[in-house]
Amino acid sequence: MVIGLEGKVAVVTGAASGIGRATAMAFAKSGARVVVADVQTDGGEETADRICKLGCEATFIHADVSHPQNVDALLRRTVERYGQLDCACNNAGIEGAQAPTDACSEENWDRVLTINLKGLWLCMKYELPLLLAQGGGAIVNIASIAGLVGFTNLPAYCASKGGVVQLTRTAALEYAQRGIRVNAVCPGGIRTPMLDRLFHEQPEMEAGLTAAHPMGRLGKPAEIAEAVLWLCSDAASFVTGQALAVDGGYVAQ
Repeated sequence: MVIGLEGKVAVVTGAASGIGRATAMAFAKSGARVVVADVQTDGGEETADRICKLGCEATFIHADVSHPQNVDALLRRTVERYGQLDCACNNAGIEGAQAPTDACSEENWDRVLTINLKGLWLCMKYELPLLLAQGGGAIVNIASIAGLVGFTNLPAYCASKGGVVQLTRTAALEYAQRGIRVNAVCPGGIRTPMLDRLFHEQPEMEAGLTAAHPMGRLGKPAEIAEAVLWLCSDAASFVTGQALAVDGGYVAQ
């Protein structure tokens, strides 16, 4: 399915690699002007450069989503440059350290929840007024199947992604009659730098996680990007408050 977002402006956080990069590039290929946001300057600039080499328009803005001043500046600069905001993909996140719940450090808990949940809430806090001012738009939050089912040794990550799902539902209800749709995508095992780090720490995990997906394979970042674009498009005009699992059948078991 070809989704056209010509004339739209999209912001993608955590766009230096993985799902964020794939989503930023998919937005650009669909005709949108893209703001690439990330705390990692080199990767973010590379994403924007790749988009520009395709003949599309993109701007990199350094932003740490855990700091409200950074998020405010990101959205202000977006409107200053492009005059509007139509779509946002709030993707920035970390996996944190692996440990069972009783061994999860307070430092790890705070860091994961601050970036994955507070950071996403801050993005919505500053995105929503801009969307309201222009009469509507779409937000897609990247959660995880770890927000729908439990995973051992990732208590902070699972809690943060479960929070993203509930925050998405709440905002969807609040703005359903004000022209703003808010949805979440919950990826299964996707080949990203984050998953590669987990596999490096636990090599035996790769085969087990692959086998756990009924399709018998891991997903690709581009497959998540396509779901994000659909949810931001008019093709999903009656869809809001959903936590869409894109997971090769994982949570259907």
